[in-house]
Amino acid sequence: MKRIFTLLLAALIISTTTYSQLRIGILGGGHQSDILEKNDLPNWNTISKNYSPRTGVHFGLNADLPISKSGNFVFQPNVLFYHKGRKYNEIMDTTIHDTLNWKREEFLNYLDVPLNLVVKFKLGNKVKFIVGAGPYFSFFFDGYLKSEAITKSGGYFVDENLDPEVGKGPGKYSTYDYGVNGLAGFEIGRVTLTANYSRGFNDIYESPVYTGTFRHEVKGVTLGVYLGKSVARGTNDRDKDGITDKKDKCPDAAGSKAFGGCPDSDGDGIMDKEDGCPQVSGPADNKGCPYPDKDGDGILDKDDKCPDARGPKDNNGCPYADTDKDGVVDKDDKCPTVAGFGRYQGCPVPDTDGDGINDEEDKCPSVKGSKANGGCPEIKQEIVEKVNYAAKRIQFKFSQAVITPESLKTLNEVADILKANPELKLTIEGHTSNDGVYASNKKLSQERANNVKAYLESKGIAASRLTAIGYGPDKLISTGKTAAEKAKNRRVEMKLSNQ
Repeated sequence: MKRIFTLLLAALIISTTTYSQLRIGILGGGHQSDILEKNDLPNWNTISKNYSPRTGVHFGLNADLPISKSGNFVFQPNVLFYHKGRKYNEIMDTTIHDTLNWKREEFLNYLDVPLNLVVKFKLGNKVKFIVGAGPYFSFFFDGYLKSEAITKSGGYFVDENLDPEVGKGPGKYSTYDYGVNGLAGFEIGRVTLTANYSRGFNDIYESPVYTGTFRHEVKGVTLGVYLGKSVARGTNDRDKDGITDKKDKCPDAAGSKAFGGCPDSDGDGIMDKEDGCPQVSGPADNKGCPYPDKDGDGILDKDDKCPDARGPKDNNGCPYADTDKDGVVDKDDKCPTVAGFGRYQGCPVPDTDGDGINDEEDKCPSVKGSKANGGCPEIKQEIVEKVNYAAKRIQFKFSQAVITPESLKTLNEVADILKANPELKLTIEGHTSNDGVYASNKKLSQERANNVKAYLESKGIAASRLTAIGYGPDKLISTGKTAAEKAKNRRVEMKLSNQ
């Protein structure tokens, strides 16, 4: 088989060197191969799941033989070394079999000769999309068969065959194969990258124990590099632009058919030899050169009324005025003489209530207030004092969160104050001494604050106006050790706000 490979390789090289304008390529890549098997075994659906493809490589040479004058329809014969075959792995039921795991490698190597017709579609100056197909002929090169078994008792057995039988008859591999293959991908200059598929038509093996068919299938990717430029056969084309020197007005510079073989480097429709600026696109009335645009605003100087200052097209290239320099041009500025902000259409931040605190900083933007109170009006001192006094009179049952009956009258007064002043909000703080367990004190203070809040809600005060916080012993007002001093820390505080 190695002699066959040598002969095929030599034939390919001779055929390509016969034509000085043809290319030879070096190919290589990776693929997955499989053996598609069909048989009459009753349990084949179960057995077939244990087979998997073999991952391998392929490499070799191909020729690029132009058939058309443009060189975009070619014949590509190849000589490639291919890994083919498949693998088997079965985990067995040890209640029935003594074998725990059985593996098999059926690795077969071939010399493939694909004969493809390929069409190339130009996608740019150097990029082409290529697609092709054709038959292939394949010759068995060598093979490797290996079986491994692991018994449930830990035994290991292996059988290797480095020289599988070849020929006709049961248990033998065919010396040849044939089928079809296809490719699709891209050619970029001298480099090609394609996806490949091949399917055999010949049974490459004859089973000695059952009737079946065995055919190769390969899916892979191939990278190739050509050793010369692609040109059409039988032409004299020095600049390799597909236009023969006889018809080429610029035989030493690759060009397009539209310009008689002369180039138009900047693509402006004016051939280079008539273009005043062959590397920069420009109009014909300026000899192929672009009109200047000194300020770079996209408006040519010939049409720009302010060529030295950037401006929009709808203002003839001139910038719009911005009298107050706030970044909002006068045509969009509702306060063109007073600096402002874009979010207010060029005007300063508004002050709705006129208290000297703008709406973005004013917590009460519709009611006049003081800066010290965040823009909200000050709460009357007499109301603050009444609520503070009421807070000192709220009592609870010992070590409980139950409000004493005599405290309810005090809370009714607080509810009346809140009803009379609907803009006010109230924060209820529960505090304890530091006697006992911290967590229990914290919980008790929160429950007491919650119960005060719940009572005020029952008197018609909206929950959104009330906040209950239990601080436990975190905010002591007395650090004394006597009972009277500790009692000062057991309290409820109520704090008013209008923010």
